[in-house]
Amino acid sequence: MKRAIPVLVLSVAGLIPVWRYAPSHDTGSSPAPAQAAAPASTPSASSSGGTTTTVVAGSLVDTEKGPVRVEVTFDGDEIASVRMLRQPDHPQTEAAVPKLIEETLEAQSADIDTVSGATVTSDGYKESLQAALDAKG
Repeated sequence: MKRAIPVLVLSVAGLIPVWRYAPSHDTGSSPAPAQAAAPASTPSASSSGGTTTTVVAGSLVDTEKGPVRVEVTFDGDEIASVRMLRQPDHPQTEAAVPKLIEETLEAQSADIDTVSGATVTSDGYKESLQAALDAKG
């Protein structure tokens, strides 16, 4: 009986991570590297007060964690904002997106660092961002 209680407690403690585990939603059939699934959209522009605002959506990138797609708003030639149109439903992704956007606005390019713990999403983000930058010209 003395051994039964510790065994029971340790068994329950070992099962808690299994119960809390949230698998990623894999949309592909193979764990291939990030691939562009759709071309970047054509830029849409509007003019206000002499500066041209252009909004361009990057390509849809299918990653192991789920699809990634960004939308970039340009104020003239400068990146004014970045918005995630599609992102994996994953805790690391939700934490990484603000960091990726902040770095993009600072660098004004897709040449940014990968966020530790969200490598797959970071790579998909950078690929979709680069497609939007290429579409803008």
